[in-house]
Amino acid sequence: MKNFISTGDIITVTAPYDVASGAGVLVGAIFGFAVTSAKSGEQVNIKRSGVFDHAKTSAQAWTEGVALYWDNTNKVLTTTASGNTLVGAAAAVAANPSATGRVVI
Repeated sequence: MKNFISTGDIITVTAPYDVASGAGVLVGAIFGFAVTSAKSGEQVNIKRSGVFDHAKTSAQAWTEGVALYWDNTNKVLTTTASGNTLVGAAAAVAANPSATGRVVI
């Protein structure tokens, strides 16, 4: 197919803020986890599919399969839809309280 570019599993975006390797990155409606660290404005590769452990809103309990959203202000995953961007689903149960949760994107 002559118009195929790539699988899109890992893409390069402009870091909207300083990011560490493994941190969530939201650029418009594109979300992924940083493959490497980058300063704001630099190019960074993000992984857009897979299962990841990441910081979550501590005071939430997650059930397996619940929709997860990216809270771009606090840089955490949350079950709160309002004002946040849908990025995946819980790949495992997470307790309330707990600092991290498992997400599939």
